[in-house]
Amino acid sequence: MTEQTVTAGPDALLNAVVDNETDIIELGHPHTTGMPCSPNHPGFRMTLIRRHGDMVRPDGGSASNEIIVTGGHVGTHVDALSHVSHEGKLHGGIDAQEAQRGGRFSQLGAESIPFLLRRGLLLDVARVRGVDALDAGRAITEQDLRDAADAAGVTPRRGDVVLIRTGWARHFDDPQRYLGQQDGVPGADVGAGRWLAAAGVVAAGADTTAFEHIPAGKGHSVLPVHRVLLVENGIHIIEHLNLEEASRRGLTEFTFVMAPLRITGGTGSPIRPVAVVAA
Repeated sequence: MTEQTVTAGPDALLNAVVDNETDIIELGHPHTTGMPCSPNHPGFRMTLIRRHGDMVRPDGGSASNEIIVTGGHVGTHVDALSHVSHEGKLHGGIDAQEAQRGGRFSQLGAESIPFLLRRGLLLDVARVRGVDALDAGRAITEQDLRDAADAAGVTPRRGDVVLIRTGWARHFDDPQRYLGQQDGVPGADVGAGRWLAAAGVVAAGADTTAFEHIPAGKGHSVLPVHRVLLVENGIHIIEHLNLEEASRRGLTEFTFVMAPLRITGGTGSPIRPVAVVAA
């Protein structure tokens, strides 16, 4: 198949790609040793396990490789529906104890997280409130999301992916502040979570360590929004996003792409989410 026959075809998306009419905007952070990590999860570590010159082949060639150790909820990642239970039950009333026997989940594991090619919406709450970043420990309410949606001229609908910008990604290089163990972290409250669920979104994400309102001094003591989204409604959660470039570009509605690793029986997966927009 030649480029000429591709561009003459009926697939508008393929034509746009072939004609270089699309632009890619990164929505996540690179995975780096020492990056901020919730104390509830093992951190990300990467080091070279073999270096060039450790073994040289007869033709003079040499290869290097690494070892990676990480939790499933470190850096930019997505939660599987097995991640949170409530009163012993996972989404759909599945018994959590039974499902996790054998060291991995037999149901709702990370391998079941869907590849997402969906309509994405950026609800830029920080921009709407006129600040670079929301205050530590500030609750994001349903009204905040409604105001951000109105400002963007969009309405969340069934199957969408909704990303909430707090501006908190600009603190990513300051782990103590970013994790908010003392001062808290801005995030959606239960009312905001229920509003998203009522819209029928397939996934929701934010540029913080947890898709939760974390008040000062509370840490991750409870996860009510995780319960609403994951357990009650089967909605995947995306965390540790970096939405600064998307905000700078004024994104509101875009094609969202996310490919999780198919980690059998896991509770989450690292991802590299992107927005695809017209060039």
